[in-house]
Amino acid sequence: MKFFNTAGPCDPALHYMIPAARRLADYDVMRLIEQQSYFVLHAPRQVGKTTAMTELARTLTESGKYAAALVSMEVGRGVVDDLGVAEHAILDDWWSDLKYQLPPALQPPTPPEAPEGRRIGSALEHWAQFSSRPVVVFLDEIDALEDETLISVLRQLRSGFRRRPRAFPGSLAIIGLRDVQDYKMMSGGSGRLGTPSPFNISVQSLTIRDFTPDEVNELLLQHTARSGQKFEEAALLRVFTLTEGQPWLVNALAKICVEELEQDTTRPITADHVERAREVLIGRRQTHLGQLADKLREERVRRVIEPILSGGTLDNVPEDDRQFVVDLGLARRDPVSGLAIANPIYREVIPRALVGGPHDSLPFIKPTWLKADGSLDTGKLLEAFLDFWRQHGEPLLKAAPYHEIAPHLVTMAFLHRVVNGGGTLEREYAIGTDRMDLYLRFGAVRLGIELKVWRDVRPDPLKRGLEQLDEYLNGLNLDTGWLAIFDRRTGAPPISERASTETASSPAGRRITVIRA
Repeated sequence: MKFFNTAGPCDPALHYMIPAARRLADYDVMRLIEQQSYFVLHAPRQVGKTTAMTELARTLTESGKYAAALVSMEVGRGVVDDLGVAEHAILDDWWSDLKYQLPPALQPPTPPEAPEGRRIGSALEHWAQFSSRPVVVFLDEIDALEDETLISVLRQLRSGFRRRPRAFPGSLAIIGLRDVQDYKMMSGGSGRLGTPSPFNISVQSLTIRDFTPDEVNELLLQHTARSGQKFEEAALLRVFTLTEGQPWLVNALAKICVEELEQDTTRPITADHVERAREVLIGRRQTHLGQLADKLREERVRRVIEPILSGGTLDNVPEDDRQFVVDLGLARRDPVSGLAIANPIYREVIPRALVGGPHDSLPFIKPTWLKADGSLDTGKLLEAFLDFWRQHGEPLLKAAPYHEIAPHLVTMAFLHRVVNGGGTLEREYAIGTDRMDLYLRFGAVRLGIELKVWRDVRPDPLKRGLEQLDEYLNGLNLDTGWLAIFDRRTGAPPISERASTETASSPAGRRITVIRA
C-alpha cells in the first residue's frame, strides 16, 4: 500500500506523489547542465527540493552522458568551529551515499589526503579527473554550514570552477532554504569572502513552486484510485484552501484524514474531516511546524512577522529581511494584499507559537465565566478579563516575545485558557489594517473581538476601531462585540488603574463593549 509521505524525500514505490521535477519545468535545468553551469536551487523546507534533484541525478546518470548524484552537507552542522572535522564528516557521508547512488563503474575513487580547507575541493577534483563521464553534483542542505565552514566550502567551489569539467564537476548546484545573497549573512558578511557575492559563479537562482489546485486533486485522487476511498469535492477544495498547495501540509492533512479520522475506505473524506485534521495537525506541532515556529525567534523574522500580526507596515523593514521570510516559506507576496502569511494553517500556527510563553506563564485562573450547565457567560467573562489585566497584565506584557504585539499575545493566551474548556479561537490579521480580530466560539456563544493599540502621537483609535469592528461583525453576522484598546503611550497610568469598560454604538448601530487596558 502506498501512503501520504510527511518524512523525508518521496519514493515513488512507497508514496503518493506528484513528480517533483514537474514543478521545476519553468526552468531549463537540462540546458544549465549542458552549458556546464553552476546554479542555486532554493525553496522552503519540505516542498520537494531533495526529491526533485534526486530524480534529476538519476535521470542524468541513466542517460549515459553523466555521472550525477545528490550529496548532503548536513553532517557539517554542529561542527562549525572545526573545519577539518566538518570536512572529514561531510566526505565520509558522501562516499557512503555514492556507493548506493551510482553503479560500481561510476563510483568515485577514495579521495586523497589534502590539507584542511582543501579537502572538499580536492575530493571533487579527484572524482572528476578519474570519472569516465562528466560529473554533475547537487550539494543538498547547504544551510547546515555556517561561518568558517561555509566560507571555506564556497571558496573551494569557486576555486575549482575554472577547472571544470576535466578536473572539477562540469555542473553543480547548491540546494537550500535561502537564495544565494543570504549566504553573505550566514558567512559573516561578504567582506570576509573577498567578493560582493558568496557564490558569484552561479548563473541562475531557481526555486520550486507549491502544488497547484489540480495537482492537489491529482495527489489525493491517487489514494482514491488505489483504495477506493473518495475525497468529496468540498474536501479537495478545503485542502487547497488551507494549505495554498504547500506539499508537506497537503500530505499531512490527507494522512490524518485517511489513517486516523476515517480508516473505513468505503466512507468518503469530507470537508469536516479536513477541518478536524487541521486542528489535529496544529495541535501536534509536528517537526515541520516546529521548525517554522523556531524561526520566529530570529530577529530578522520578527521584524517582518510582528507588523503583519499587528496590522502595521513594512516601510522600514529591509528588503533582504522580507525576502528571507519569503524564502523560509513563512510568507508570500500577494498581488492584492502585499506580504502575507503563506497559508491559513501557518496563519494559525504562528500566533499560537508566540502565545506559548505567555500562556504557560499564566497563573491559575478560576473559570468564573462558566455557568452551572457549563455554558459561557459573556458578562462574567468580561469581568474576569478585566481582573486578569489588572492583576497580571504588566508583568506578562514585559515577558511577551514580540514587544509591539504583546497585548495581542497576552489576550490570546487568556482566551486560549477560556476555549480550552470546549471552544475555539480564530484570528484574522493583515498588513496595513492596524488591527487583529478574534472570533471566539464556545457552545452556542459566538463573540467577535477587535484588538487595537493606542501609541504615541496617534489619535484615540476608538472611532476607527468601531468602524473596523462593524466590518468584522457583519462578516460574522453578529450584532454585538468587544473592542479592546490597549494604551501603550509613554506615561500612561498602570493597567491596574486604567482598566475599564464602556458601551459605544458603532456606525451601523451595533452595541459594542469597549475595553480600555
